[in-house]
Amino acid sequence: MFYDIYKTLCEQRGVSLSRAAAEIGLSNATVTKWKKTGAAPGGETLTKVAAYFGVSVDRLLGVETPPAADMGMDDFTYALYREAQTLTEDNKQKLLEMARFFRQQQEKDGQ
Repeated sequence: MFYDIYKTLCEQRGVSLSRAAAEIGLSNATVTKWKKTGAAPGGETLTKVAAYFGVSVDRLLGVETPPAADMGMDDFTYALYREAQTLTEDNKQKLLEMARFFRQQQEKDGQ
């Protein structure tokens, strides 16, 4: 189960499983072990993986459902949420400012 969630998160982020592992500081053998045994990593590794993907440890363990299911997001909103996960805080603020600007423009135009 952990491996499947890890794989899905890699796909959503647009990175290979091995690249994500390397960026987290793990070996390919570790990822292969997760796949073959179905085992989940221990505490410190779980924390590193969660931080890398910007998700909770509960999400990695399958205890927590993805945000789209929790929050009733449409496909576009969920896609935007996923993309924003990898942005810097500065770029997240810029994205938020842009969204607010577009909303204000729509309100002015009566849409």
